[in-house]
Amino acid sequence: MNGATTLILAAALAATACGVPFRASTPGGFVELDDQTSYDYRAIAPEGVALGVRAINIDGKGDLPFWTRAVTLRMRQLNGYAVVSERDVKSSDGTTGKEIIFGHDEGGKPFVYQVRLFVAQNRLFIAEAGGPQAAFTQHKVAVSDALDRVKVKCDSFLSPVFASRTCRHW
Repeated sequence: MNGATTLILAAALAATACGVPFRASTPGGFVELDDQTSYDYRAIAPEGVALGVRAINIDGKGDLPFWTRAVTLRMRQLNGYAVVSERDVKSSDGTTGKEIIFGHDEGGKPFVYQVRLFVAQNRLFIAEAGGPQAAFTQHKVAVSDALDRVKVKCDSFLSPVFASRTCRHW
């Protein structure tokens, strides 16, 4: 997952300033890591499978098809990954998204990179997981459950009047 951790334009777009504007949960067999500079949330399993979520402020620039294409091109052209599958998904709050699964060989060993993209709150949410294929397969259910539980919208009944744009009340 070496190249996958530098996913798309993260350096070019500013990350959110305060609070995390999403909810994520750490599955069994993983530990959450602190102080991740390029992730808002990151967890890892001992076998090298990593989960991460980031929220990138896009200020309304680009929609889900745009970002899906941008990620696909980035992963194919710059990181050498091949698209294995693509499908429509929804976050646990019902936000429509896209899931892309990529494959790549490093040193003769297959790696898997799974990414879910959501556009909400003027942000691009990137929920991702990846690692060596054998280990990824071992953790596939935990990874899928964790990605299925990601929320990208505020769910306060007072929203949007009292809840901040970044959902800092979480």
